[in-house]
Amino acid sequence: MTWNELQPLLWPACWDTVYMVLWSSVIAVLVGLPVGVLLVLTDRGGLLGNAAVNKVLGAVVNVGRSLPFIILMVALIPFTQFVIGTSIGSEAAVVPLAIGAIPFFARLVETAVREVDHGLVEAVQAMGGGTWTVVRKVLLPESLPSLVSGLTTTAVALVGYSAMAGAIGAGGLGDLAIRYGYQRFETNVMLYTLVVLVALVTAIQLLGDLTARGLAHRGRSQATPRLRLLRPKAPTAGTAS
Repeated sequence: MTWNELQPLLWPACWDTVYMVLWSSVIAVLVGLPVGVLLVLTDRGGLLGNAAVNKVLGAVVNVGRSLPFIILMVALIPFTQFVIGTSIGSEAAVVPLAIGAIPFFARLVETAVREVDHGLVEAVQAMGGGTWTVVRKVLLPESLPSLVSGLTTTAVALVGYSAMAGAIGAGGLGDLAIRYGYQRFETNVMLYTLVVLVALVTAIQLLGDLTARGLAHRGRSQATPRLRLLRPKAPTAGTAS
């Protein structure tokens, strides 16, 4: 297959992959972010310490992460058909992709939130801030660079998952590589698809890294005045004993 013959197939397949990765990433953030924060809050010593809830939630996340995606995708075919009305196509692939990404991203959120300086949490609590205030004013803003890095890692993993989803008719670059490359022994189609996938992953990684660095730099520039406000005032010379 020549490049001119492949172009009408390649660009729609590329768009299908972007569509699947984009929407599954959005759903992963909407669900995985609160789950990851809740894992931290309900842990021992957390603001909402609750061992039972933490263990159940952790077990659900662990089970979701341990399932191979290809098995998860096949197991969710009835559920996907119920939600979307079909189990084939890029829209249907968003369901297993999102469900597979939620526990993955939730653990990354948990790790990022745990890295926040506990002293800042205690300072907000000392000023009368409740749990929601601590989450909104400290945990999420302070962990934002790490959260962006986690989202980047999740999106890159979803590109690979979406290619795997092409094996059961999800569309996208994976479907193109299997149908026109592997099954028809068209090595050049496989090569072109691989190049596009590498370019897509590189673009996502570069964008995520640049965003995370920008947020980290802005956070460091704002840290000095914030710490100055929280730091206790030194005693003056006249008050020294």
